[in-house]
Amino acid sequence: MQPIRTFNVSPSLPPRLEPLRRLAYNLQWDWNVEAKDLFRRLDPDLWESSHHNPVLLLGNISQARLQEAAEDEGLLAQMDRAARQLEEYLHERTWYDKNRGQGSGVRGQETKESTPSPLSECYAYFSAEFGLVDCLPIYSGGLGVLAGDHLKSASDQGLPLVGVGLLYQQGYFAQYLNADGWQQERYPINDFYNMPLHLERNPDGSELRIAVDYPGRTVYARVWRVQVGTVPLYMLDTNIEPNNSYDQNITDQLYGGDIDMRIHQEIMLGIGGVRMLKALGLNVTAYHMNEGHSAFLALERIRMLMQEERLDFATAKQVVAASNLFTTHTPVPAGIDLFPPDKVLYYLGRYADIFGLSRDQLLGLGRENTGDLTAPFSMAVLALKMATFTNGVAQLHGMVSREMFQSLWRNLPKEEVPITAITNGVHARSCVAKSTQELYDRYLGPNWSSAPAENPLWERMNAIPDEELWRNHERCRLDMIVYVRDHLVKHLRDRGASPLEITEAQEVLDPFALTIGFARRFATYKRATLWMRDLERIKRILGNRNRKVQFVIAGKAHPKDIPGKELIREINHFIRDQGYEKQIVFVPNYDIHVARLLVAGCDVWLNTPRRPREASGTSGMKAAMNGLLNLSVLDGWWDEADYVRTGWAIGNGEIYNDPTYQDEVEANALYDLIEQEVMPVFYERDADGLPRRWIDKMKDAIRLNCPFFNTARMVRDYALRGYFPASDRFFTLTANDYAPAKELAQWKANLVEHWFNIKIEDIDISEPAEIQVNRTIAVKARVNLATLTPDDVQIELYQGSVDATGEIVHGIPVVMDFQGEDQQGRSIYTANITYTHSGLQGLSLRVLPKHPYLSSSYEPRLVLWATDPNTVRVHTLDSQSSGDDVTSSAIAQHPVAL
Repeated sequence: MQPIRTFNVSPSLPPRLEPLRRLAYNLQWDWNVEAKDLFRRLDPDLWESSHHNPVLLLGNISQARLQEAAEDEGLLAQMDRAARQLEEYLHERTWYDKNRGQGSGVRGQETKESTPSPLSECYAYFSAEFGLVDCLPIYSGGLGVLAGDHLKSASDQGLPLVGVGLLYQQGYFAQYLNADGWQQERYPINDFYNMPLHLERNPDGSELRIAVDYPGRTVYARVWRVQVGTVPLYMLDTNIEPNNSYDQNITDQLYGGDIDMRIHQEIMLGIGGVRMLKALGLNVTAYHMNEGHSAFLALERIRMLMQEERLDFATAKQVVAASNLFTTHTPVPAGIDLFPPDKVLYYLGRYADIFGLSRDQLLGLGRENTGDLTAPFSMAVLALKMATFTNGVAQLHGMVSREMFQSLWRNLPKEEVPITAITNGVHARSCVAKSTQELYDRYLGPNWSSAPAENPLWERMNAIPDEELWRNHERCRLDMIVYVRDHLVKHLRDRGASPLEITEAQEVLDPFALTIGFARRFATYKRATLWMRDLERIKRILGNRNRKVQFVIAGKAHPKDIPGKELIREINHFIRDQGYEKQIVFVPNYDIHVARLLVAGCDVWLNTPRRPREASGTSGMKAAMNGLLNLSVLDGWWDEADYVRTGWAIGNGEIYNDPTYQDEVEANALYDLIEQEVMPVFYERDADGLPRRWIDKMKDAIRLNCPFFNTARMVRDYALRGYFPASDRFFTLTANDYAPAKELAQWKANLVEHWFNIKIEDIDISEPAEIQVNRTIAVKARVNLATLTPDDVQIELYQGSVDATGEIVHGIPVVMDFQGEDQQGRSIYTANITYTHSGLQGLSLRVLPKHPYLSSSYEPRLVLWATDPNTVRVHTLDSQSSGDDVTSSAIAQHPVAL
């Protein structure tokens, strides 16, 4: 039955409790212990059953209880403290204020409770998912939780940032297991009106809506806002009239549906997101694509600049790329969104007409090889081509990404491919257990959650008494076990399990046993069953009654990932068949709340990905912040952590060609570490019953990992290396009616037209082939720049060791100085170099573009080497040679003696 009218009914609060409403609608309560305890205090049972949703709690709590609370002086004092803390937080002077200057207009905008005023500077962070709190289930895993932590730390640091996403009616699925241990999915409907969400409205009170064109129709979306401290997250919702039923489902499920639904969602996120920001009146100066899902935003930005600012395609593309950032999280090509060419043309072919491009030229924006007319359209390639700052999410992942996308910069050595790395972090106040936060506050001070590694407060780590740290951790383990028991009982009752199974679930896990946690997405490369590879070996470990070991396991497989689901069933069969129900527990429906309990309550955090396929792996960072020790393959973040003092490394970072052999070797290494290192150190107790060596490692885990693997550091890195430069480029290129952008676009066109006429004609090297370390070598080059000028190029020597294939490796560029022209009009460049290491060393020379408005010399994707097929005369004191057609090969090789 359809209603003839709808009403949005909000909670009725006594006037004295009105601050609760303001607290409930700002997610700062999630990392403010005082505020979170306040809502729990109002009604503990309702707080748990509402999935820690303060808006739903206030809407369902009895009026009698509210009236009672309004007369409770202790509760009122706590509420006033929490409200005061929120106000102070919203208006405090921040890192951004100190490092970028005031006047952005973002800090404190939350107080307006409406669309903020236009900002002088604003960074828009696009992501397909955001994991903020467990009462907003619009995330699937690490990517979303990272995005949520990014917003939280952006708020903490005071960045003028807004989030852009989709608000899913069903979100990601809720997991349950059938009697056979097979994952099943439920899709609870999200009730937006009982969540901490604001519906954005126009000045006349009507819903703010945007329109996005799809083939043959227009799809409308309204805008919701969730306030994350000072950072607003704006999300689009298509489940409205007059959209048809298919279009209403665009924002139905995260990562659901077929390829057509996927492209619908990514059009709405990218194109709709840009239109939404305009409708909100935001002057965005930097656009950050968190993965490639939102890359269509580049097309829409170009269209708007062409149609609204009357720019040509090249100029508009220049402005867009200069102010776009792209973060890739994918270490394998199979993880990238690829769309068939016909799909892209069907949905987005009109952009080719607007841009004045052919269909193949439009498709070429998303192809590594633009000449391959059958290649699919890659969202990652589109993002890479439309951004001037790109990063991976760990140092190892940056290396993997440079290798994976090297073809986009064909003449650059792999290590110079302009994909950098900003290692992920986690939001400390969100993931560290309450009691542990209070412990750190007592001994380290309140700034530990964002203090950098060089802050002297970390020297106070040893001031925490061993017994106090250990007893706190034991309480966290007990809290986890109590929750797991209750959670299992509820799950079994819902499944219709027998009374015996329910009784046994109330006794799972030993509060004093060594507890190993494994919780993550059940993708096959994560090898969730590696610890079960040798059944006799693991049974021997589990059978040790003097040194008891137990496992807590959780995680979801994508609904279509049958191999991932098989791993979940295999674990549950092993538990049941071997009678380990009390010693190994699979916790269903892994979410943010379950994760926080596990990363605080386990003793060891296990991670067994197949290197190098783990881009980052942030759950291990959360565990370390709580004092857990990591036991992991050297992949992702763990590869750059101090894995000796803060845990154990499985293997030494090897990469195997035979995965079966790799599994055998690393499973045996895992068993050896558990038996010979982990168990002895955990169970070695002194006269006070304390595992002193274990506690020492716990303190190192906190002291060494907390300050670096932290989104406070991460967001500051993004600001300094990404947002500030991108925003500056935007202001520079758009000044004076886009005159700099027009100049740069025209310069690039001229550069491309004449680049291949450049000839490196003559290179003089002052020294013979046999030299000694630190001997100065003078080099002079004559370059025919054709119609280009010395201001258009940068000439560099490229020196380094020569490997067995004749390639320079780990090369170092040395900029040459322009000395004028010779009588033939050739440009003369000179430089001096030295070699600081002995062995076979090499030297080459290259030409790169140069312009003051370029983000880097690599931006035009042009480089000319002396070893390219043009005539180069190389003169040394004892030889004369010509180059080979090999990128970065040496034009001169020097055996360097000590």
